[in-house]
Amino acid sequence: MTSEIPMPRKQEKKNSKPLWIILAFIVLITIVLLPNPEALPVAGQRGLAILAFAVILWVTEAVSYPVSAAMIIGLIAILLGLAPSIDDPSIMLGTKNALKMALGGFSNPAVALVAAALFLATAMQATNLHKRLALWILSRVGTKTGSIVFGAILVSIVLAFFVPSATARAGAVVPILLGMVAAFGLPTNSRLGALLVITAVQSVSIWNVGIKTGAAQNMVALGFIEKEFGVTISWSAWFMYAAPWSIIMSVILYFIMMKIIKPETKVVEGGTELVVGQLKELGPLKSSELRLIIVSVLLLFFWATEEKLHPFDTTTVTIIAIAFLLTPKIGVFDWKTVEKLIPWGTILVFAVGISLGTILLDTQGAQWLSDKVFGSMGLDEMPILATIALLALFNILIHLGFASATSLSSALIPIFIALTTTIALDVNEIGFVLIQQFVISFGFLLPVSAPQNMLAYGTGAFTVKDFLKSGVPLTIAGYLLILLFSATYWKWIGLL
Repeated sequence: MTSEIPMPRKQEKKNSKPLWIILAFIVLITIVLLPNPEALPVAGQRGLAILAFAVILWVTEAVSYPVSAAMIIGLIAILLGLAPSIDDPSIMLGTKNALKMALGGFSNPAVALVAAALFLATAMQATNLHKRLALWILSRVGTKTGSIVFGAILVSIVLAFFVPSATARAGAVVPILLGMVAAFGLPTNSRLGALLVITAVQSVSIWNVGIKTGAAQNMVALGFIEKEFGVTISWSAWFMYAAPWSIIMSVILYFIMMKIIKPETKVVEGGTELVVGQLKELGPLKSSELRLIIVSVLLLFFWATEEKLHPFDTTTVTIIAIAFLLTPKIGVFDWKTVEKLIPWGTILVFAVGISLGTILLDTQGAQWLSDKVFGSMGLDEMPILATIALLALFNILIHLGFASATSLSSALIPIFIALTTTIALDVNEIGFVLIQQFVISFGFLLPVSAPQNMLAYGTGAFTVKDFLKSGVPLTIAGYLLILLFSATYWKWIGLL
């Protein structure tokens, strides 16, 4: 029934794709041909033209994200290569040097961490350990609807520690919850189905904020922060900053969901039996799963104790763990499995996004844009809390047009970093940028706001209206909580 709704929209999008591509090139060429502002280098102007081109493609999805990444690399090489050098405007930068800039993101440690995280998520999928963990938790929570809602939130929280992919976490728990709905004899698009599935994916989004390794967009922000400020934020530091916010939001999520979507039944008879049955179908714990559990627990230990008990950074220990998991006889999967399951395009998009953001910072394009967009607002005369409130609201509104928080981070974080240099901030600049990154992970409003939302929406368990009913109060609560934390907790612990 609900599958009939998205079909016309998909058809319309398909037909309009060439028009969006043409528009992207028109905007690109127009910005390149505009008179060069005195305070903006030519390379910076062309970097902004490429950013505008990229944003149109990302928002409209006129081409896939990996294809857009390839197009961006080509444009950087040509347009910046034919622009005057920043260091010596009397000579051209050259396509060889511009191509180095376009590929510079691939050498960023954050890209290696994202790649390693995708390998770890693949190991979970290959062994079905994430499914076993989700089934085990849900088999313990009971048959009352409220208990299952709590269980769905708890599963999302636990998986966030071990599965560094929001889509993989949603993919593990959503089918199980729908199986429980079916066990009660209700259709997928029942009130119970909508309640459980929306709860699960909203919880996934909440914990994208709470855990450093929970989402790729966090790595984008950290890559820029490390390059521009020379500071590395450890896993435990991120957890101390963001986890309290996610814990409170998880509690709020529970009460919002129980209030706005009334299920057909208060008890899911047969639900526990179904989950236990699926758990039995997985059979006893395999040796490969046991090895993956040991590696995952050790990895979590090394992440949490980074810069406290040892000198190894998050990226290094994760890559070592992946090397172990790929080793024949003692690992849990082989390269053939990896080739099939890894979304290689994600790594490409991630690296190119970092390259584009770095170029905007290095060519002063981000600083110029930040000054023009935010400088006119008089932010330097506002209290810091008002500045955070205004930028967070801007962040939430612009996210409505982005299906990828990773792309949004690539576009906005360089501008927010530049903003710290254009206005006088009497606070920790890194914390100021990090708080905006937390808001970038808000994917609560629409199914298109995050990949995990789209995965869940594809099941037909809920409508856009259902999602909005939960998304609006969650977004308001998250926004107000950001402001409350900015005024209190984050000041107390030195983040601001």
